[in-house]
Amino acid sequence: MIEARYYTKEDDYINCFLCPHNCKIPEEKTGVCKVRKNIKGELYTLNYETMTSYGYDPIEKKPLFHFYPGADIFSFGTFGCNFNCDFCQNISIVENVDMYLNIEVDEILELAKAKGSIGIAYTYNEPTIFYEFMYDIAKRARKLGLKNVMVTNGYINQEPLKDILPYIDAMNIDLKSIENSYYKRFCRGSLQPVIDTIKTAYNNTHIEITTLVIDGENSDEDEIYRLSKLISDISPEIPLHLSKYYPSNRMTNPPTKTETLINLRNIAKKNLHYVYIGNVWGVDNDTYCPNCKNLLIKRFPEIEVLGLDNGHCDNCGAKIKVIY
Repeated sequence: MIEARYYTKEDDYINCFLCPHNCKIPEEKTGVCKVRKNIKGELYTLNYETMTSYGYDPIEKKPLFHFYPGADIFSFGTFGCNFNCDFCQNISIVENVDMYLNIEVDEILELAKAKGSIGIAYTYNEPTIFYEFMYDIAKRARKLGLKNVMVTNGYINQEPLKDILPYIDAMNIDLKSIENSYYKRFCRGSLQPVIDTIKTAYNNTHIEITTLVIDGENSDEDEIYRLSKLISDISPEIPLHLSKYYPSNRMTNPPTKTETLINLRNIAKKNLHYVYIGNVWGVDNDTYCPNCKNLLIKRFPEIEVLGLDNGHCDNCGAKIKVIY
């Protein structure tokens, strides 16, 4: 536990401005995330140097398809979240605030250098709410030549985002819907700060977007068209991952139909060069040149970079935004 960043003191409470909730926290209470606590008029982060889950994952599992294809990355998370999503896939570690390991920055860095890992993915729970721990690791990892990857809901204020971006090599950002009402109903958050995060992050690091598609909730063709148009207005080269939902936490809706995802991929590809389907076995998730349709990256049965030559399609010469 250390003193948190991004807060101001008032007479009877603390103003936390790490994320757009901008919580006003009375003494001995926490904010929405349940991990930033007012203790005697100072704000402390409760999940510093803690870990609830870890593993060595393919980078594609983040998912990042245009960032070191085929690489493995050490991945870990702590506990807590600044959203409260009805469909949370990691609810057991988000809410389990008493089951964790204590682990120091040096130990994380040693794990990140093992087993061929290219670096560290801050994931599983929302990394922005273990900001101080992530920041301290990322700054030292950068000096060691390790890559830093954030898998995030994007719900962070601009000042802390801009402070950490110089140390972040890639981000996968959830864009859960293009409708603010969806964020309010299912996530207890709001849309605009996520859009702001995407715009700021795009100008500073590699980003990809994930949308968890739920039949009947955010699967409307017009909604996905507008969502993909919003992304393409930033850049049509940003990859979008349309991910299959499975029942979890408080949501009991049936799993997303594969046909829904395939149809919505075709809709989104009217605006974006690269649209992939997540959590579905057997669909074509290869990467093709948007200009000549040359196969660039094959992902089954194993990942191979085939059609790229120094960042260009080896057939037509089009510039392709893939880091490898």
